[in-house]
Amino acid sequence: GVVVGGGLALHNAREVLDSVKVDDADEKIGVDILRTVLSDPLKQIAENAGRDGAVVADKSKDNFGYNAKADKFEDLIKAGITDPVKVTRLALHHGASVANMIIMTEAVVTDLPEKDEPISADPGGMGMM
Repeated sequence: GVVVGGGLALHNAREVLDSVKVDDADEKIGVDILRTVLSDPLKQIAENAGRDGAVVADKSKDNFGYNAKADKFEDLIKAGITDPVKVTRLALHHGASVANMIIMTEAVVTDLPEKDEPISADPGGMGMM
C-alpha cells in the first residue's frame, strides 16, 4: 500500500503518541524525542525548497501538505505524492535501530565536520596573461 508522501505520513503519526502511556521519565523523554523527529523529514523537504520547515509543518495535516515541486499547499494524495508503506515503516525502524545502538554502546565514532573555507573574490591561479 501507500501513504501520503512528502514526510506528511510520519508528521501525522505524531498524534498516536498522545495516547501512549509511559511509566517513567526516561520513557517520556523517548516519546517526546520521537514526536519531534517525526516532523523532521517534512521540515527538511520544505527547507530544501527554500521554505521555513516549521511553518510548513504547522500548516500540514491529514493529506493537506506542501508540494515542493509545485511550491504550493494541496491535497498530496490527489497530487500523486505518495510513499510506499514498507519504505516509510523501514525508514522509521532503521532510524530507531541506529538510535538504540548508539544508546546501548554509549559511544559513536564519526567524522569531524569540515570547515567551509570562505570563497575568495580573487580568482586564484589565474596569473597575468
